[in-house]
Amino acid sequence: MSSKPSKEVQTFPNPAPERDYEIAFDVPEFTCLCPLTGQPDFARFTIKYVPDQLCVELKSLKLYMWSYRNEGAFHEKVTNTIADDIVKAIQPRKLTVVGDFFVRGGIGTIVTVTHEKKK
Repeated sequence: MSSKPSKEVQTFPNPAPERDYEIAFDVPEFTCLCPLTGQPDFARFTIKYVPDQLCVELKSLKLYMWSYRNEGAFHEKVTNTIADDIVKAIQPRKLTVVGDFFVRGGIGTIVTVTHEKKK
């Protein structure tokens, strides 16, 4: 597997698709760029999901999150895009993505995106 940033979220089969259980990822070193100033924005992301048939492969998630390092993105857009890309890759039963962006100019931002599979 590559050690370069990638927009591909790889998967593997859920070992227990018959039950609901939650997987949580903590991403404490997320960075992207402010699309207006080009200055770095730092955030901690929490990703929680209940898998259906597929799970997110961890190294690919690391490389995926790394891929934002040199991109300009508003907090709301990047958080929604991350959620959309994970949903597209694994079609989870439930997903919550929280982007907790560090204080800049005296204001911190927390963006929470949720998804629930339609039955």
